[in-house]
Amino acid sequence: MQILVTGGAGFIGSHLVDALVDTGHDVLLIDNLHTGSQANVNTKAMFYRMDLTDHAAMGQVFTRNEIQAVFHLGARVNVRESMQDPVGYAAVNVSASLALMELSRAAGVEQFVFISSGGAVYGEGIQADGSHKAFTEEDPINPKDNYAANKLAIEQHLTLYREAYDFPSAILRFANIYGPRQNPKGEAGVVAIFTEDMLKNQEIRIHGDGTQARDFLYVSDAVDSCLSALKHRARGVFNVGSGQPTTINEIFQKLASLTHYHRAPVNIERPVGEVDLAYLNTSLARSSWGWSNRVDLQQGLTNVVKHVQAELQK
Repeated sequence: MQILVTGGAGFIGSHLVDALVDTGHDVLLIDNLHTGSQANVNTKAMFYRMDLTDHAAMGQVFTRNEIQAVFHLGARVNVRESMQDPVGYAAVNVSASLALMELSRAAGVEQFVFISSGGAVYGEGIQADGSHKAFTEEDPINPKDNYAANKLAIEQHLTLYREAYDFPSAILRFANIYGPRQNPKGEAGVVAIFTEDMLKNQEIRIHGDGTQARDFLYVSDAVDSCLSALKHRARGVFNVGSGQPTTINEIFQKLASLTHYHRAPVNIERPVGEVDLAYLNTSLARSSWGWSNRVDLQQGLTNVVKHVQAELQK
């Protein structure tokens, strides 16, 4: 099957491209290398270095190929930047996505998979009465920033396309993905940031008191969910996560043990609007495709530490 992956030189996208190539697919990837890396590009895939906003070039990719499936991961992803440049973010994350959907619809693709953010679109997981539970796909949506609002806008357009045109699409709401190739210099990615700084014996900064909790999922499990969605021709919205909340303090402690880091963290002010708790109920993906995460947190963190150690020794 010929498959297009946008954002295919990025952290998650490059792992997905590798898996698709390994399973025998003919893979095309698009990336402008703004946050992706040339080093991540699989040499067995056809690489188009371009912006998703270049509609003429995007159209040529479709006319010159016979694309049967699309995985859409390409996006601008800095939450704080999204609040400073809402128009620029919407141009890439919403308008370009709509153009990609139109090209895909015209080409008659068999499957379109959009990677959304379960860590962003639901909002705060702690209720007014202090109770909490894992978010399900039926829970209310409450984005707290323009990045999350962009994700939700694309989701709603895809839902409309599915109902109006029978457009074959699935929306995967990912938890906080971590693993090799994650950028330690980025805004997000606490595991990558902590790991590199600990191995360099640098100061670790934690926003707030570190009790805020997230759902951490290893990148290979995220990729497996994409392959399952393709195999089962998934339709609709699905949460993809570990189903377990882990605090930032717990991440710090586990990584400190693995890296033999002995310095105390420095607590700094939390960003305005940051939620205390967000984790996902993934029972729908399990019941629909038989998918579940296989890499536990300890093993995943161990893998990351080994990877970063090897990179730092180069």
